[in-house]
Amino acid sequence: MIKVQFPDGRQKEYPQGITVESVASSISSSLRKKAVVGKLDKQLVDLSHKLNKDGELSILTLDSDEGLQVLRHTVAHVLAQAVKRLYKNVELGMGPVMEDGFYYDFKLDHPLSSEDLQAIEKEMEHIISENLEIKRIEVSYEEAVKLFEGRGESFKLDIAKNIPNGEKLTLYQQGEFIDLCRGPHLPSTSFVRSFRLTRVSGAYWRGDNQNEVLQRVYGVAFRKNKDLQDHFKFVEEAVKRDHRKLGKQLELFMFSEEAPGMPFYLPKGQIVRNELENFSREIQTEADYDEVRTPFMMNQRLWEQSGHWDHYHENMYFTEVDQTKFAMKPMNCPGHMLIFKNSLYSYRDLPIRMAEFGQVHRHEYSGALNGMLRVRTFCQDDAHIYVRQDQIESEIKQVFHLIDKVYRTFGFEYSVELSTRPEDSMGDESLWEASETALKNVLESIGIQYQVNEGDGAFYGPKIDFHIKDALKRSHQCATIQLDFQMPDKFDLTYIDENNEKVRPVVIHRAIFGSIDRFFGILIEHFGGAFPVWLAPVQVQIIPVSQVHLDYCFQVQKALKNQGIRVKIDDRNEKLGYKVREAQKGKIPYMLVLGDKEEKENEVNVRKYGEQEVENVEIETFIKKMVQQIKERSI
Repeated sequence: MIKVQFPDGRQKEYPQGITVESVASSISSSLRKKAVVGKLDKQLVDLSHKLNKDGELSILTLDSDEGLQVLRHTVAHVLAQAVKRLYKNVELGMGPVMEDGFYYDFKLDHPLSSEDLQAIEKEMEHIISENLEIKRIEVSYEEAVKLFEGRGESFKLDIAKNIPNGEKLTLYQQGEFIDLCRGPHLPSTSFVRSFRLTRVSGAYWRGDNQNEVLQRVYGVAFRKNKDLQDHFKFVEEAVKRDHRKLGKQLELFMFSEEAPGMPFYLPKGQIVRNELENFSREIQTEADYDEVRTPFMMNQRLWEQSGHWDHYHENMYFTEVDQTKFAMKPMNCPGHMLIFKNSLYSYRDLPIRMAEFGQVHRHEYSGALNGMLRVRTFCQDDAHIYVRQDQIESEIKQVFHLIDKVYRTFGFEYSVELSTRPEDSMGDESLWEASETALKNVLESIGIQYQVNEGDGAFYGPKIDFHIKDALKRSHQCATIQLDFQMPDKFDLTYIDENNEKVRPVVIHRAIFGSIDRFFGILIEHFGGAFPVWLAPVQVQIIPVSQVHLDYCFQVQKALKNQGIRVKIDDRNEKLGYKVREAQKGKIPYMLVLGDKEEKENEVNVRKYGEQEVENVEIETFIKKMVQQIKERSI
């Protein structure tokens, strides 16, 4: 007999060799019908898996995240089976799960089109209706090679050859279809629910551009039809909010082939960026930061000294001047280390808070570029705080306060992640342990929930990352706090302590927006291009009913400008309705329509973006409201 412990803490004895499916049946018949996969000692297993020793077991249904992932994995196999049935000379590549769905790579003579996707979907539905049992089969390496050589599956042979010696190879079979796969999978094809194939693209085998190009079929899959419908509503809304589309429509930024991946800010976009920087400067000044500026290009030996050469040189840009090698900075920290070293500090001077809106350059593959979200040059709202060890926790708490203030201003919810020592880290293990402990202490003393991301810290220290959720509930990693004992040692940074001895400071690396350019792109999509008043490039659009009202329009414009409000007059000789629609298309927060009545009463007719109601108010009342909204940075 073996002992099985369930998530609620209960234990029960079963005969050795019992399957997960039988355990589910022993609990209830309804659970057996809904069960799709087991979780044995934190490892997902098929329902057919036999239990041979004591362990912790969870029975999972499609309502679980893991069950949904297994569903999507199985749909990928159903896709591959359908393609094999419909077309000749098909070779299978890989078919992994991805966010919201799956894909599968194929080599076949027939170039797939959108019409083919409909035919493949129909065959997939037929396979699902056949209720094919999905069987796990363990084979030796030799048996796998013989099978896939006989089937002409060269890509499966390539995968098999890369599986470590001694590791069991597993096949999954449903009807006539067999695939090399680790699993697990659903018990049968009938468990597959709502799915849809979405598109076809080309993809290099194993992502290597030296390899053959295959056809990749993408799809999405969900528990039920409502989830599928909601997904496509989300996709439709995301398309409407695409920052690249809105950036062009609202004349915010542009890109040029003369500088691939490097954004050009147009006048309206520069206004938004200036407002972001001004907001950051304001709160940093209140928090006693000093702003600095460092060169874009510095000697290559500096990057070798800092450690960036070993970890980032493949993504850096280089040049040579006067027989000396230079590099464009990918990060701001080495420059800040030089500034700190330029002065002599006492323990009484610390913390030293040094901030910069620093332009950095990092080479990205052209295929990875994505509007403002992935560029080759961007501005970081970087800061480096030099502290004594006894100041670490209090200073990080203050940074938390700043980050929280910024994100609340934009209406962002956020989650927190602690990233620990990576494999390519530098420095003593004890310092890493001290750094990680300090960050954990801060998170626990604040009382904030966090997840641990093992091995994803910076090469010089652990970090706390902040993930914001936009209006569509998509997650974006932006702010970061990194604790660094390494750079002060590499640059021989010191301060004089109370015993008149030289001591190393600790450095806190900090960014809130992260990349201002990327944050800008996120904001465009978050607000759908309809920025809050304080951020909007044009805050008020004045529209005369006719040309005879222009003098009054100029009076109102002057009154608004005197209060620092960004205002434009649409004095084109066009119809009123057309001008109103144009202002709405430009997502301008307020329209003021001025005619005889408004001029006579010294009023403005106010139309707020996104609202149907209009109202007439006195000019001074409107201005007072505007100034208050801008001052409070309300959304």
